Amino acid sequence: MSDDRYIYDLSDGDASMKNLLGGKGAGVAEMNKVGVPVPDAFTVTTTACVETMNNGGQWPEGLDTQIAEGLARLEERTGRKLGAAEKPLLVSVRSGAVFSMPGMMDTILNLGMSDDSVMALAEEFGNERFAWDCYRRFIQMYGEVVESIPGHLYEDALSELKHARGVENDTDLTAADLKELVGSFKEISNEALGGEWTSDPREQLNRAVNAVFKSWGNPRAEVYRRANNIPASLGTAVNIMQMVFGNRGDTSATGVCFTRDPSTGEKALYGEFLVNAQGEDVVAGIRTPRPLAEMQEVLPEAYQQLIDTMHKMEQHYRDMQDMEFTVEDGHLYLLQTRNGKRTAAAALKVASDLVDEGVISKEEALLRIEPAQLDQLLHPAIDPNHGKQSIATGLPASPGAAVGEVVFDADTAAERGERGEPVVLVRFETTPDDIHGVIVAQGILTAHGGMTSHAAVVARGMGKPCVAGAAGIKIDPVAKTLTIGDRVLNEGDVVTLDGTTGQVYGEALDLIPPQINEDFTRLVEWADGVRRLGVRANADNFDDASKARELGAEGIGLCRTEHMFMAQDRLPAVRKMILAENADQRAAALAEILPMQQVDFEGIFTAMKGLPVTVRLLDPPLHEFLPNLVEQSLLVQRLELQGGDATALAEARQTLAQVKKLHELNPMLGTRGVRLAMLYPEIPDMQARAIVRAALAVLDREGETVGVEIMIPLVALSQELDTQRQIVVAAVEDELAKAGRQLDYTVGTMIELPRAALVADQIAKYADFFSFGTNDLTQTAIGISRDDAENGFLTTYVMERVLERNPFESIDVDGVGALVEIGVEKGRSVKPGLKTGVCGEHGGDPDSITFFNSAGLDYVSCSPFRVPIARFAAARAVLNQG
Repeated sequence: MSDDRYIYDLSDGDASMKNLLGGKGAGVAEMNKVGVPVPDAFTVTTTACVETMNNGGQWPEGLDTQIAEGLARLEERTGRKLGAAEKPLLVSVRSGAVFSMPGMMDTILNLGMSDDSVMALAEEFGNERFAWDCYRRFIQMYGEVVESIPGHLYEDALSELKHARGVENDTDLTAADLKELVGSFKEISNEALGGEWTSDPREQLNRAVNAVFKSWGNPRAEVYRRANNIPASLGTAVNIMQMVFGNRGDTSATGVCFTRDPSTGEKALYGEFLVNAQGEDVVAGIRTPRPLAEMQEVLPEAYQQLIDTMHKMEQHYRDMQDMEFTVEDGHLYLLQTRNGKRTAAAALKVASDLVDEGVISKEEALLRIEPAQLDQLLHPAIDPNHGKQSIATGLPASPGAAVGEVVFDADTAAERGERGEPVVLVRFETTPDDIHGVIVAQGILTAHGGMTSHAAVVARGMGKPCVAGAAGIKIDPVAKTLTIGDRVLNEGDVVTLDGTTGQVYGEALDLIPPQINEDFTRLVEWADGVRRLGVRANADNFDDASKARELGAEGIGLCRTEHMFMAQDRLPAVRKMILAENADQRAAALAEILPMQQVDFEGIFTAMKGLPVTVRLLDPPLHEFLPNLVEQSLLVQRLELQGGDATALAEARQTLAQVKKLHELNPMLGTRGVRLAMLYPEIPDMQARAIVRAALAVLDREGETVGVEIMIPLVALSQELDTQRQIVVAAVEDELAKAGRQLDYTVGTMIELPRAALVADQIAKYADFFSFGTNDLTQTAIGISRDDAENGFLTTYVMERVLERNPFESIDVDGVGALVEIGVEKGRSVKPGLKTGVCGEHGGDPDSITFFNSAGLDYVSCSPFRVPIARFAAARAVLNQG
């Protein structure tokens, strides 16, 4: 027999054993220790579940013996025997995950009911109806959970009986009715199983335990774990507890209560109960429960005891509690307590109030709230009481909710949006050319693309809801229709997007505005007093920079200049530059662009005056600023067939020739970033001059300017950075000399290639700072294309736990994270004071921020709307590390 211990009696546990006994088992054991009335029990550990999963469903050696011994001790303590014909013991068999997963796994109540025990129970309690009620409940739950018999078979039989008796509620059925129902349920079970089901209660117990183990892997549990980042490796405990009965008549009840309102956080009575019922009746909605306050009228003594216990438990756990209780013939029993699930607004209020009440410290308050909860408060949300069915589901790429009329192209979106009309831009996939439509749209819906696709990244940066990669939707941009199943939506039809859940609704739903309030502001300010990491924002224009500063950003960690080039009024000049046949023509085109760039920088620098701003020089390949190869080929063909304007045809042919020349099979690993600057040094020269002129203009106008940080992207070789640094410094110094001025500035690089991280000591000789571009670093380190992977194998990898998380959402610590650590260590070996930050999407992910804090980075940079979350997560990183 194995020496491993898989069973713990009620008196053996306490709250500190949550990882072993699960939340439920540890909670009941703790309540028992502090004198709260709980039914007797024993717990099968999470270890037993994990070993069973790892052994192909085979129990670990000795588990069956230990369960039998645990049952024998429970029988001795209670003076009852499982399934006996005299003083029978009935037990519940319930799951108990380490982290609360309400309703996701299975439960069996009334185990031990049999032909032998039913009359004994009836005689003991003087209530034959109650005994047969327990028996019919057991057969149904056991059949559904353990034997996988469809539940509707039992429900249909119950409905038929109620109809035949002319009653509406289960409670209106008599003892004779329920006895007849038990017979029907047995027939249903035997027919479904093709034989007699086991009536041995000890075998039923073992099978019930195994069924709970298996429910850890059911689809809804897996979906819940993925949504809440709960590791599948934890397993579930199984709690075997003596039954107490809320269905013994009008002096019995069952219910659920919270010590505070889980919706608002107010310290108010919140809960529901049912007289003459079992717990599943409340949870399943079989009967309409009553407000907890009414319990004072019907069960006053138990009610007062419950109120006292609720207060006692909240003081003991120092947090809002969610409690399940049963009243058996006037006697109160607590079946479970756990930290209650709550809305984001309630979480903030509860934490803030508990600090004011002297129950917890500010640091504890910060640890009580998940950073992701703050995200809910920074975006409009759909009214949770809408009661409507969604018509499509995609990836929840950018949180919040949007209502608007469907449009299918960016030009229409821009035109209508600028008139103040609410629109939702629906595209197969957005491109940088759509930016003008994205800017004015209420939200974005795409049929293709992942969580970090262009649409998702841009939407998050602007705080706009986005549902990406909505499988099954068909877009016809010519007919201007969106087809979802049998439903066809035309341009102008109204939809609602829920970017928090990925749901799409075919009508206008009411929205709830962002709930930034005093509690929100207060807790984020507490976080600022704790965190070590600086928090900057990724922002490319005045509005985004202003919003970032409003939300507490301490500078800009990434200003992407390509978005300025993409603007509609810039493209003609940019294309002139690309189509230039010599350096003089290119310089003339860039001279047109320079004042436009300067104006852009002036707006950003004005919003961020007094703070550092990192400007990334042009990063994307030039072909992105030109028409699509196929579209341009068709244009040339059409002009040739039509004849007519020779000038237009010549220009179209010239553009096509340049598109072909610049066309690359893998442009994201081609001529972009520093490589483009090496071929066209006039571009970084122009951009550096625009930056300096803007900084000086703001200094003259505002009396202060920003800390100028110029960043060279996609460097892999130290020689690249050396060359580009010389170009940038020469341009900056020339501008300053012409103006007769001085200006502090730094020149650094973006570490986004594995080689750059591995030779960071060589690159650091020419860099004043490093900023890790973890989006491209993830692509190049793992060797995957982000959008292709998210629409392909990556989803399967995450679902099958080949990967625990999408590496584009949360940093791959072992791989990409190791490169970041190497880059920091090697860079600082050459320059001990080298400033390091991160400007990829991971800069706004709480788990990634925890890693960046431990890796010794100086700051993270993220979307403006994620700045408060990053501030909060950075504080938690310090507290958890300490």
